[in-house]
Amino acid sequence: MKIKSEKDFWSGLMFIVAGMGFAWGAMSYNFGSAARPGPGYFPFGLGVILALLGALILFKSLTIETEDGEPFGKVAWRPLILIIASVIVFGVLVPRLGMFISLPVLVLVASLAGDEFHWGEVIANAIVLTVFSWVIFIWGLGLTIPLWPSIGMGK
Repeated sequence: MKIKSEKDFWSGLMFIVAGMGFAWGAMSYNFGSAARPGPGYFPFGLGVILALLGALILFKSLTIETEDGEPFGKVAWRPLILIIASVIVFGVLVPRLGMFISLPVLVLVASLAGDEFHWGEVIANAIVLTVFSWVIFIWGLGLTIPLWPSIGMGK
């Protein structure tokens, strides 16, 4: 079978792998029930939906003809690495420095991935995202996420 769209083929494959990974990872958590879902219920469902979407895109790439085959092109490694690094740095910093410091660091590192960097936009974005995250996760959902650096960090 001939690949008729390289971009769709690789995108579909990526969605399938990511969806299966999330669904597999969610299986180690309690599912609960539809009335009282557990922590594994939502990520498992999203993983399955993502894998199904990927399968649909992959099928399309093999069946619908495109004009030039939509070649994949080169990978933008710098933005990819900076975005992944920003998420990893956030995950490492949040338990130690709290959300009010870690989230602006995430925004700063992720902003370096773009072609244009403006301090005013980065600061405004960091403030808005931090306030909205506090409103949604702390105030709205009542999650226990540290907001500021913990006193006994050496423990």
